[in-house]
Amino acid sequence: MGRALGRALLPALLLLAGGPAASAATAGEDGRRPVVETDRGAVRGREQAGYRTFEGIPYAAPPTGPLRWRLPEPAARWAGVRDAGAPGARCVQLPAVGPGEPSGSEDCLFLNVTAPVGGPAEGEARRRPVMVWFHGGGFMNGAGDLYHPGRLAAAGGAVVVTVNYRLGIFGLFGHPALGGAPDFTLADQQAALRWVRGNAARFGGDPGNVTVFGESAGGLSVCLHLTSPASAGLFHRAITQSGPCSLSAPARSLLPTMGAYEPFVPEHRTVTDGLAAAVRLGCGRPSDEEVLRCLRGLAPGALATPELMLRFSPVSYGTALLPAEPRRALERGEFHRVPVVQGSTRDEMRLFLGQTLGAFPIPDPQAYRARLRAAFGARAEQVEAAYPVAAHPRPALAFAAVLSDASFICPQLRDSRALARHVPTYDYLFDDRHAPDFAGLPPVADFPDGASHGCELPYLFDTGLAMSAPQRALAERMTGYWTRFAATGNPNTPGSGPWWPRSPAVLSLAPGPSGIRPVDAAAEHHCALWDSVARTP
Repeated sequence: MGRALGRALLPALLLLAGGPAASAATAGEDGRRPVVETDRGAVRGREQAGYRTFEGIPYAAPPTGPLRWRLPEPAARWAGVRDAGAPGARCVQLPAVGPGEPSGSEDCLFLNVTAPVGGPAEGEARRRPVMVWFHGGGFMNGAGDLYHPGRLAAAGGAVVVTVNYRLGIFGLFGHPALGGAPDFTLADQQAALRWVRGNAARFGGDPGNVTVFGESAGGLSVCLHLTSPASAGLFHRAITQSGPCSLSAPARSLLPTMGAYEPFVPEHRTVTDGLAAAVRLGCGRPSDEEVLRCLRGLAPGALATPELMLRFSPVSYGTALLPAEPRRALERGEFHRVPVVQGSTRDEMRLFLGQTLGAFPIPDPQAYRARLRAAFGARAEQVEAAYPVAAHPRPALAFAAVLSDASFICPQLRDSRALARHVPTYDYLFDDRHAPDFAGLPPVADFPDGASHGCELPYLFDTGLAMSAPQRALAERMTGYWTRFAATGNPNTPGSGPWWPRSPAVLSLAPGPSGIRPVDAAAEHHCALWDSVARTP
């Protein structure tokens, strides 16, 4: 159990095409059930207060049977009006946290559209900006319908699309019989973006103004699109939330048996794992054709095991869709020239570390030093000098600060320096240390969540969580920043700035009169130290 937990914990918790333009839902209105004609057939959605939703729209054919582990193919056309009043099936996955059986379906390549009611306001462009959301979940769980973007549509005036994509072994398997590791997960997302290009105008959106955004694995997905040649022309702006291209976690940082967390791995590693997995599954056949026939004949439950879903959660590079390791591509300037917003939360790693403290506590300074030595070796004393235990309420919180800065915040700022050499780049640090409990995990004694991983999501999406008046005001400001950036490539709105392109300052986002302000995040989070650690062979 310890080894499986060690391999699983970090990724498992990384959660939680054109035709004539038509105004949103002009055809076949039925009370509060608007109808839109897509390029595959008509869909009937639902009208809410200020926005309309169209859910469960297929953007590709079901990747089942002989289409398992094939690049996505076009969805079939349908006759009549398809009901789009409820989400489609989620992709096969295991529970985000804890034991449990697989859920979902391989027939899962659906997306959801949320659009403002009515046409653009007077003085606005004829079509609205489009925002395409890729969910988090470590590439192992999650779904587009978990995120409700009504505020982004009604208050921000954006057409928002949330997407399902294949997960774990179903999306990131590799084997010589497949010609390598084709990155089906990335291919699914690109197919969804092509659907957006062909259908956005039918929902009142501008297919020439598409922003990709996502958090955690969704943020890593945005990184993939920035650096995948096949994503060229499919989007025009990018927002990466808690998922920088350089994200990593050192070995033994959370658990003694846990290796380094790497979201992107070379293709040959995935193929080697795929060969071994096929043999264990009883499909070590003499020919590639027989191997695939055997693997495609297995029930989804035989593939959706914790070990296999975890092993095939990293994305392969050195492939046709992702030729280079993303962080190296950024360093070399090999990415699409679009404006970028990047951000992290101040206490990213508290979410992950807190779930391990029961089994592997950090009760005193000696235990803290031992954890530093295990994670950073010869650099441990240097790290302790920058993060003295006396500067934190307890040793575990000192270690959480170390991991947050080393794994998320400083890698983000390092990536932003590379981006800013070529494109406008805006950085934020979310710092509401009393944010609503979005993760819903059991509390850990004497270990507050703070501004942990994912806690900015209720400020953008409708979660139903209670907020104070200052927090609601922050949510309004953030909605304005995100949708203004989607509309113009600049997040500033009248009276809400300044948030300027890349400079030493980062915009801190917190509630209260002085909560939104520039900070020197690189200095406050010891990024000179972590940059030197990253350069160490």
